[in-house]
Order: sequence, then structure tokens, then C-alpha cells
Amino acid sequence: MTGRVQLALNVDDLEASIAFYSKLFATEPAKRRPGYANFAISEPPLKLILMENPGQGGSLNHLGVEVADTDAVDAEQTRLAAAGLASVDERDTTCCYAKQDKFWVQGAPNGERWEIYTVLADSPTFWATGGEQSWAGAEAALDAGAQCCGSTGQADGEVAAATPTTTTATGATTGPCC
Repeated sequence: MTGRVQLALNVDDLEASIAFYSKLFATEPAKRRPGYANFAISEPPLKLILMENPGQGGSLNHLGVEVADTDAVDAEQTRLAAAGLASVDERDTTCCYAKQDKFWVQGAPNGERWEIYTVLADSPTFWATGGEQSWAGAEAALDAGAQCCGSTGQADGEVAAATPTTTTATGATTGPCC
């Protein structure tokens, strides 16, 4: 698989976190929005996402691999299906201030959320226009837990304030994904 790994972190204070990671990786965020920032780091190749989520700082939000295009998303989904890993498809969706084609990998042994995605275009809103998410069905198929990057029905720009955690059937507590 070619691309770069994505690490999405919950942070208590977005501005303090931006200042720290800007120094650590010697670069400024590629995108900043209310409650959200992302860094496109060349060395090491990393997409670092910071999601303001007071009280959850320092915890993992989700993981991903950003690939070049939809063909690469399709190829990885086919490869992982052949390896016996199920996925939940999300195409032409808006999340995290970007229009994306992606899928979520099911069955991580410790409940981690992994997405394989490509960014199709920038978006001025966190979710689709009006705050809708196209992922209600995909989310239910994953574990009927927390919504991607926040809770259902959040207004545009309300990223993390309402991000719930969920207790899965195995008793594990999970946070939101995106």
C-alpha cells in the first residue's frame, strides 16, 4: 500500500497543540478550521489530524491511510477483502472539511478505527451542507457506537464538544472515528 499514515488525535486545547506539533514537525497546519487542524507532513510521511475534544486530550481518535485516488481506495478494499477483512464503504462523503471516497476496515482486534481514503476536494463544512452525514448506515455496521468525528446532528463547526464514547458488545470503550 502506498500513501501516508493518518493519525487523528483528540486534543484538549487546539491552539496549544498546533503550537507544539508545528515545532515538533517544523511545519504549519495545511488546514485549520474551528476545532480542527491537519498537518500534511512530508518527513516522516504523516497526515496528523488534531480534533479539539476537551477532556479527551491525548487519546486516539482514529487511524487511516491516505491514498492517491479512488482507484487506490478500490484496490486496497479489494486486497483487504481477499485477506478476509470486511469493510464499510463511504463514497462521495463529506467529513473533516473534505469531500472523500473511503472505506472503514472492520474487525481490528482492539477496536481501533482504520479508514482508507482519498480526498476529492476541500469542503468549507465539517459535514455535508446542513450538517448531515452520509455515514449512518456505515457507522451502524461498524459497531453501532459513536459517530465519525462527532455525534449525529452536530452543526457545522461543532466538531468535538459532543463526541460520545461507546461501550461495545465486548465491553470495550471506544471513541469517535472519522
